[in-house]
Amino acid sequence: MELRADSCGLEVALTIIGGKWKPLVLFHLSPGPRRFGELKRLVTGISEKVLIQQLRELADDGVITRRDYQTVPPKVDYEMTPFGLSLAQALKPLCAWGDENRVRIGELQKEAQSTAA
Repeated sequence: MELRADSCGLEVALTIIGGKWKPLVLFHLSPGPRRFGELKRLVTGISEKVLIQQLRELADDGVITRRDYQTVPPKVDYEMTPFGLSLAQALKPLCAWGDENRVRIGELQKEAQSTAA
């Protein structure tokens, strides 16, 4: 997506973290490097194909690096760049908001499901 000169900051950020999985991938990479299999286990519900795509896009955007150790068996890990770490810092308040409102959101979702049935 090409950004317009007058794009707001949120629009700019969403071009990088847009979608269901990228924020979760970044959350799990923020403590340090992870191998593909670790990320696959940690990001519950993501398919291998989608994880590969999301990691490739994050690497293309300069948010993470992919390190291939050129070994047999193959060993590859992913790590946040300084640019990515700054983005992870920006996501922390959103994570805190989710933690603070977890119960309320669960109640609202149950209420919505019961009225829809």
